[in-house]
Amino acid sequence: MIDFEKDADALKIQDDDIKGISALAKRAKEIAAEVADLEAVLKERKNAFRKLSEEAIPEALAQTGMTGFTMEDGSKVEVKPFYSASIPAARKAEAFEWLRDHGMDDIIKNTVSVRFGRGEDELCSRLLELLGMQGYPVEQAEKIEPMTLKAWVKEQVERGNEFPTELFGAFIGQKATIKS
Repeated sequence: MIDFEKDADALKIQDDDIKGISALAKRAKEIAAEVADLEAVLKERKNAFRKLSEEAIPEALAQTGMTGFTMEDGSKVEVKPFYSASIPAARKAEAFEWLRDHGMDDIIKNTVSVRFGRGEDELCSRLLELLGMQGYPVEQAEKIEPMTLKAWVKEQVERGNEFPTELFGAFIGQKATIKS
């Protein structure tokens, strides 16, 4: 017969241990909530600053005919033009066509890229050589996608394979996740 009480005692975790872990998790949740609140406040304050510096102050100075002034504490307030631009994705072709039609297409840069997978280094080298012989300025950029590198590190660790962790910027640690 199985002695359930004896087995339960062997697996029992001390109440003090659970209380301590619970207190740490509770504190982590509180801090996560504080961070979220602070990020929301920061976003709101940045927006308020933008409205003051880009709208309210320039408008107020324009109404007085001034472009700037010096405050009592010595701070100087001056309105200067600033510029920003961002072509909406839906209007990109239209914007590029306009630039071309108006002889201003020198600001458009074309980048042609070809992706090569595993085992295609020789094919890549041949294409680079061909393009170079045709007079095309060839640029090659090699990279490993971050998620691919992370998966590779995980695989090496789980298989027990040694590798230079510093070379790959690898960090192996533990993380507790808390869900509400």
